[in-house]
Amino acid sequence: MKWKPDYDSAASEYAKAAVAFKNAKQLEQAKEAYLQEAEAHTNNRSAFEQAGMMLKDMQRLPEAVQYIEKASMMYVENGTPDTAAMALDRAGKLIEPLDLAKAVHLYQQAAGVFENEERLRQAVELIGKASRLLVRQQKFDEAAASLQKEKNMYKEIENYPTCFKKTIAQVLVHLHRGDYVAAEKCVRESYSIPGFSGSEDCVAMEQLLQGYDEQDEEQVSRVCSSPLLKYMDNDYAKLAISLKVPGGGKKKPTAAAASGDSGVSAAAAAPEEEEDEYAGGLC
Repeated sequence: MKWKPDYDSAASEYAKAAVAFKNAKQLEQAKEAYLQEAEAHTNNRSAFEQAGMMLKDMQRLPEAVQYIEKASMMYVENGTPDTAAMALDRAGKLIEPLDLAKAVHLYQQAAGVFENEERLRQAVELIGKASRLLVRQQKFDEAAASLQKEKNMYKEIENYPTCFKKTIAQVLVHLHRGDYVAAEKCVRESYSIPGFSGSEDCVAMEQLLQGYDEQDEEQVSRVCSSPLLKYMDNDYAKLAISLKVPGGGKKKPTAAAASGDSGVSAAAAAPEEEEDEYAGGLC
């Protein structure tokens, strides 16, 4: 004679059914059972995430991400932001092979949750993931802004060596945008970071900018193929390898070439002198 719905008990039974369906490899039914559990007990945030995992196993990734996003919103509303951020991070990893733009959005959302909790170390790692994916999509304007945010955070937590690496990444991105002024500004601003001035990162960027500005293809190539840039994260290493100087570049003449040219000039001049000498003798 109990006329009031018992949602807690219903949710418990749906959860049992979901596990049974999952064990029986009936993933569609397991997903539906998890959704029924979530509807019966809306405070059970994990039910939506579990439904998302079932959809992942069924290779229905966009739907899976939708449910995980819904779960993350409920985690935030119910005071567990860390769980929300981790769920968004998982969703980003799921969708990354299929939709880079969506993955960027999820990583940025997750970073925002951590940032609100003043957990900058976790936040900056996620922003770093977003920056690399933006570079991979050649969205260089967005990548430049994302890298600046990364660099500011690393500076705030006093991880200065990583700031140096982010400066290199910034320079490469700005040069691919064709914005030499912005690239130079990044290096100039980094002089205020303890230890940057005179470091190998600083020297390399000064040489890169000089070579780029002077259209010296050889110098740019030498810096970009150095271990310092070659062993960066793969997306940035590719930027270094593919960087071209404006106007096609030029190569400085080698010493041998220069002496060869002077030799040719001297040889060309010699007959004239000899001819003059004989001409004088005939007179």
